[in-house]
Amino acid sequence: MQQAASLQEEMELPRLYAILDSACFHNPGAIFAAAEELTAGGVTLLQYRNKSGNAREMLEHAHMLKRLAGNNVKLMMNDRADLALAAGFDGLHIGQDDLSAAGARLILGNERWLGVSTHNPEQLAEADKTPADYLAIGPVFATASKINPDPVVGLDGVRRARELTRRPLVAIGGITRVNARAVIEAGADAVAVISDLIREPRKSAEAFFEVLR
Repeated sequence: MQQAASLQEEMELPRLYAILDSACFHNPGAIFAAAEELTAGGVTLLQYRNKSGNAREMLEHAHMLKRLAGNNVKLMMNDRADLALAAGFDGLHIGQDDLSAAGARLILGNERWLGVSTHNPEQLAEADKTPADYLAIGPVFATASKINPDPVVGLDGVRRARELTRRPLVAIGGITRVNARAVIEAGADAVAVISDLIREPRKSAEAFFEVLR
């Protein structure tokens, strides 16, 4: 726990946390092309999310993303601690129905980042007791990225989350270039974005960074 705590103290999240959701792309080539454009646009934290692929497919994609990202981009795996290790990713992001944060930390060790999704004050307070390095709160706004999304928490939900934890806080859900600044001002350290980065990923990322200065 002491090692995990020291990692939290050293951790500085970039303002933009890009998520590549395989469900948003027609084929793997489109995922890889988007990854290249995002990194060219300045993205330094990238999550690979695949809710429907098999382990072999996901690992192949992860290895390719690792080759494309180079050394300046931190790569996070969604859900799968085993694949995060196998692909040499920098960390893991888990949800409320996935492996526990304590279990994930045992698998990952203390050198990799661990993030946990929360959707209300009670979940966030519980996650704050775990060895997670950062916590996510959302959905902040209405989102189409999940089939059955949790209730929207709004900017007040972000403010409340900020009051409940001193750990780095990521806001997610319906965040666009139009509302991202307000989310940061509400207390988030970073905004996680899926949909508003799909079209022209490089230009979109650059526009986010302009907004988030």
